[in-house]
Amino acid sequence: MFKFKHYPIIGLAAIALAMASCKVPAINQTVENRAVPASYGNSLDTANSSGTQWRAFFTDKNLISLIDTALKNNQEMEGTLQEIEIARSEIRLRQGQLMPTLAARFGADVEKVGRYTSQGAGDASTEIAPGKATPDPLTNYLSGFYANWEIDIWKKLHNSKKAAITRYLASVEGKNFLFTNLISEVANSYYELLAFDNQLELVKQNIALQNNALELVKVQKEASRVTELAVQKFRAEVLNSQSLEFDLQQSIRETENRINLLLGRYPQEIPRDKSSFLTVAPISVHAGIPLQLLANRPDIKQAELELAAAKLDVKVARAEFYPSLGISAALGLQAFKPSYIVKLPESVLYSVAGDLVAPLVNRNAIKAEFASANARQLQAMYKYERTILNAYLEVSNQLSKADNLEKKYSLKSRQVDVLTSSIDISNDLFKSARADYFEVLMTQRDALESKLELIETKKDQLTTVTNIYRNLGGGWK
Repeated sequence: MFKFKHYPIIGLAAIALAMASCKVPAINQTVENRAVPASYGNSLDTANSSGTQWRAFFTDKNLISLIDTALKNNQEMEGTLQEIEIARSEIRLRQGQLMPTLAARFGADVEKVGRYTSQGAGDASTEIAPGKATPDPLTNYLSGFYANWEIDIWKKLHNSKKAAITRYLASVEGKNFLFTNLISEVANSYYELLAFDNQLELVKQNIALQNNALELVKVQKEASRVTELAVQKFRAEVLNSQSLEFDLQQSIRETENRINLLLGRYPQEIPRDKSSFLTVAPISVHAGIPLQLLANRPDIKQAELELAAAKLDVKVARAEFYPSLGISAALGLQAFKPSYIVKLPESVLYSVAGDLVAPLVNRNAIKAEFASANARQLQAMYKYERTILNAYLEVSNQLSKADNLEKKYSLKSRQVDVLTSSIDISNDLFKSARADYFEVLMTQRDALESKLELIETKKDQLTTVTNIYRNLGGGWK
């Protein structure tokens, strides 16, 4: 039965709990919007290409080899893997906070106070006769174990651990998102390189054609059928095409170096088949339904996990308003002389203490952290909703682009055929003096531009298919 003298202690503890528990701010209950449209258009096909492994999605052996190298050597990917290790270590840290801490301590110290100080004057040992057991100066030897344990009565530490686990899972999804982005970036750069190769070959062929036309104009000038102006115009066109050739060579070098950077290596030639670029048919991609994005897109899952972690952070910050209960204990041996330390039980020391600590007056720092945690939770919610919206729009845009590029490529092919045949017609008319040199120049220029645009359209078709595959969440599985 408690004695009356204990009641004030119990009363103070109760008052502390009551004061610490009052006016605790409420948590903002955020409900994220996960709704998406039923489809990307009129199609309700549930087949989805995101589940196709990237090795099966891409058919070019050279491209597959480049992607393999990039996934092994890319420095950004390696850095992301280290972020995952950091997140995993954070879990171990939070797990450790849930467990008691046990430490061993071994120490020795000596103390000699002045006799004429306040401490020395009141110390009877200053007048002890020779042979007395108390030494001067006084030494102290200690060997023992110390333990501390915070009882997680408000689930603060448990929620902190859950938040760390959730952020670890988010970092894994971040790695997956980087994984699929890296694959698409290598593929798109590879297609761009093939396009530059074909454009360069086309310009070289056009230079040869223009040189032939230049020689023809020179003959015409000698026959007094054209003036020197026509010769100079054709020569200028040849020079313009030759300058374009060097621009394309520079673009090829930069694109090769960009691919080598993605592969984590110094510049070297990129193996590729340059001959069949225009005959490559774009891969057929099934977009499925928008709801599948929530499960397939790593960036959406990452944002969702970061939102869950932010909600747990709010709970942790709110728990700071409540009292914390800590238990500490010590057990060991202590004596002022080494030979006495093994004398039991006189040298034994032990202690057990419980602490109930509650913030009472100045709680501005706790309030500020709670407000920040609430704001971060709302920020994570808006980021999650925006990520879903952005994912839908990316897929919708790329699907529309793929459809329009298919129609554009068909028209460009017909344009190239028409202009190619126009070159022969303009040359024949020029030889028979039924067309002037300007018409011949413009026909050649238009034909070159249309062929370059046809190659560019083919590149856009291939990169758009890759982007759809990436935007659907493909490549990381």
